[in-house]
Amino acid sequence: MTKPITVGIIANPVSARDIRRIIAHAANLQITDRANMVLRILAGLRHSGVNNVVMMPERAGLGVHIRRGLKQAQRADNARFPALEWLDMPVTGTSQDTVMAAQLMKEQNVAAIVVLGGDGTHRLVVRECGNIPIAGVSSGTNNAFPPLQEPTITGLATGLAVSGTIPAALAFRGNKWLEVTLNHQRDIALVDVAVVREQFTGALAVWRADSLKELFVTFGRTDGIGLSSIAGLLHPITREEPAGLHVQFARHSSPPSLSLSAPLAPGLIATLPIETFNAFPPNVPLSLASSSGSLALDGEREWPFTTNDAISITLRSDAFHTINVEQCMAFAARQGLFIQHHGQMPTPLSQGEHHE
Repeated sequence: MTKPITVGIIANPVSARDIRRIIAHAANLQITDRANMVLRILAGLRHSGVNNVVMMPERAGLGVHIRRGLKQAQRADNARFPALEWLDMPVTGTSQDTVMAAQLMKEQNVAAIVVLGGDGTHRLVVRECGNIPIAGVSSGTNNAFPPLQEPTITGLATGLAVSGTIPAALAFRGNKWLEVTLNHQRDIALVDVAVVREQFTGALAVWRADSLKELFVTFGRTDGIGLSSIAGLLHPITREEPAGLHVQFARHSSPPSLSLSAPLAPGLIATLPIETFNAFPPNVPLSLASSSGSLALDGEREWPFTTNDAISITLRSDAFHTINVEQCMAFAARQGLFIQHHGQMPTPLSQGEHHE
């Protein structure tokens, strides 16, 4: 007998509440909005064949609204949503909840994890979940990694991918990450590693242009936001290219080679003094030009360092996998997977034709 497919959902109930929301012009995503996004993910999963979902518990009220939505749907249409269970784990209200949830889902060998959050939440899940593919749903402040996509579509594509309906070569996409070592510590960044002047963490989010010393990115889009937008507007690099970009910022005491305007947060466009920028290949450990400061991983300051610390940054290709939502839906459309025939098939219209 085939084992039922189980998908995990990790929804950060407090993403998009860092200091960048105060100094810029971005609205907070309310708990009810997040709950509705989860319900839409669940509906998509169920329609594409996923009957079991496990989810990270929280204490911000997200679960209350989700349970209410499930009960309302049960009275009207019992088959609309999959069975939902909550992980049995302590809730701290910190990022440790995401870490523990990803670890438990790895132990349960879920087929995929749908992540609702920003770059930081996705980084923690990827770091802990091993080889489990993830599907990202954007709900953070700077969302360079998770796409801005309708959650219903993400749920549909994830179900199609994990059920084997879509060929694996199309369903899953390899992604780069930056492997960061500080002495004997190791961590990863999905999008960028920034070197900032301050040797303290404090408010974790990086948003001040004058604090930047260096930047390493896995990809940079021309229409991106956050630190990776700097790379996107200097020298765009796609998610698929086997290269990253290293940017060095000019010191205040010396004139820059050029200045760049970039959107560091929603509504916050800063002018940055650029000294140099260079592409770099995978699997080659890079050293820092800076002797002191802090490392910010995917936009959050985490590691202070001095000249006594040994630091390296290495780009890794095909380091983890995500659901390729666009390819899944395109294959499903080509194969007519969403079509139910009730008699004679209609003839497709040629370009420019129309029915009378």
